[in-house]
Amino acid sequence: MAASAATSLPRVSLPPPRRRTAAFPLASIPARRCRHHLRLRRSPSPVGTAAASSPSVPSSSPEPGSGILGGVEIYSAATGEPVLLRDLWDQNEGMAVVALLRHFGCPCCWELASVLRDTKERFDSAGVKLIAVGVGSPAKARILAERLPFPLEYLYADPERKAYDLLGLYFGIGRTFFNPASVKVFSRFDSLKEAVKNYTIEATPDDRAGVLQQGGMFVFKGKELLYARKDEGTGDHAPLDDVLNICCKVPFV
Repeated sequence: MAASAATSLPRVSLPPPRRRTAAFPLASIPARRCRHHLRLRRSPSPVGTAAASSPSVPSSSPEPGSGILGGVEIYSAATGEPVLLRDLWDQNEGMAVVALLRHFGCPCCWELASVLRDTKERFDSAGVKLIAVGVGSPAKARILAERLPFPLEYLYADPERKAYDLLGLYFGIGRTFFNPASVKVFSRFDSLKEAVKNYTIEATPDDRAGVLQQGGMFVFKGKELLYARKDEGTGDHAPLDDVLNICCKVPFV
C-alpha cells in the first residue's frame, strides 16, 4: 500500500505468545446463510508467529441462552461505560451489522469506518443497527470519531479484544503485514487517501500488540448469525454489497 510516513504503523514490541484455551460451541452458529464466509476453526499454530497466523481461540463459552456473543463486554466511545455487545440490538428480531475494525490507528480502518458512515442511511432505512467496534480504549475511539468524523453513538472500543477472540478473528504478524489479501487496498487508493486526510497515529492502541489484530464483518438477526466474514489480511474488508444483500433479503417482522 502506498502510504506516507504519516500513516505508517509504529514499531511493534510483541508480548510472549499467548495460549488461549476454552470451548466454543461452533455448532450453535447457523451456517446456512454464511457457509461461504464462516470458518471459525481452531488451529495448533501459536499466536504471533511470523507466518500467517491462525484464528484466535475464544476465551470463554457463551452464557446459556445468551446467543453466540455470550457476555462479551465492550465500551461506549461516547461515554466510556461498559456495555454488553448483545444488548446493543433487540435479541428477538432486531437486525444488526457488527463491523469489527482492526484498531483505531489503522488507516484502512479509517477508510472502512468512512464507508460505513456513508452507508448508514441505507442501514437505517432497512431497520438495521450499525455497530462499529475497534481495538483500543474509548479515548482512542474518540480520536477517530472526531477527526474522520464518525458518529460516536455507533462506535465502541474493545481494548482486550474479547469480541475478536470469541468470533475467532485472525491475529499475528503474517496476517497483518504479509498476507496476499492485503493487495486489495491498492484498488481503493483514492478512497483510502480521502479517509486519512485528518489521520493521526495517536489513535493507535497503547498496547502495541493490538495492531496485529484483524477484523471482520457480521450480520445478526436477534441471536442468529446470518453472515460472517473474517478479514484475511489488513484492508481485506467484506464486500459491502454482500452485507447489504443480507440485510435487505431478510424479512422484517
